[in-house]
Amino acid sequence: MSFLKRLFGGGSGEAGSEPKAAKQVEHKGFTIVATPYKNDGQYQTCGVITKEIDGVVKEHKFIRADRFAGLDDAVDVSIRKGQQMVDEQGERMFG
Repeated sequence: MSFLKRLFGGGSGEAGSEPKAAKQVEHKGFTIVATPYKNDGQYQTCGVITKEIDGVVKEHKFIRADRFAGLDDAVDVSIRKGQQMVDEQGERMFG
């Protein structure tokens, strides 16, 4: 089965493996890192939002159902989703 997964794009970068940072931005004191990963031949929207609060770095990981053929599109949407979460929830997302 692993041969077939590798043959059809199921090797490294597949769901379950650790996504790699593709782009990082600062937004309203938060750091948003786009970490899309390949899933079923497309890139899954994924990211991490962090902020230091009282000397402790808080982290919130998110994955969305949106998938894209190109990595650049997945990165752009991951950043926008992260910014939207910051705008709507702020520090409450860590609670």
